[in-house]
Amino acid sequence: MKLLPLLTISTALLLHLPGHAAEPTEKDAIAMVDKGAAYLKAHGKDELIRKVAAKDPDFLQGTLYIDVRDLATGIVLAHPVNASIVGKDLTDMPDASGKKYRREIIDLAAKKGRGWVDYQYKNPASGKIEPKTTYILRVGDVVLEAGIYKK
Repeated sequence: MKLLPLLTISTALLLHLPGHAAEPTEKDAIAMVDKGAAYLKAHGKDELIRKVAAKDPDFLQGTLYIDVRDLATGIVLAHPVNASIVGKDLTDMPDASGKKYRREIIDLAAKKGRGWVDYQYKNPASGKIEPKTTYILRVGDVVLEAGIYKK
């Protein structure tokens, strides 16, 4: 019989105790986007962008984070995990499977104002390309996005 290391068992047990973070859910993604929308409405777009870029814990919690995209241009205005894409228009750059998911995000935001988009993205926790679903919400001239990795 092969025994798991004690650290692995302890970690697994901790993840299932109340009060300890588990993998984020769709509800968590919606709640984070809604928190971002409320913050934007109360403090303005520039202040939200600053807080997201500064990795404020309200908008970055493990693999769950909010990013901000310009609705008209598709340019990323703030991203707490991948600052190298800020200021770039990657709207038509496909994911690993060839899907132009950023174009889909912009189109969905423009037409319906909110919804979910599925695609492949690098998980900062694992370093691997994994299936992800992102909740998007148009607020004025920006799109707020928060996604979760699917298991």
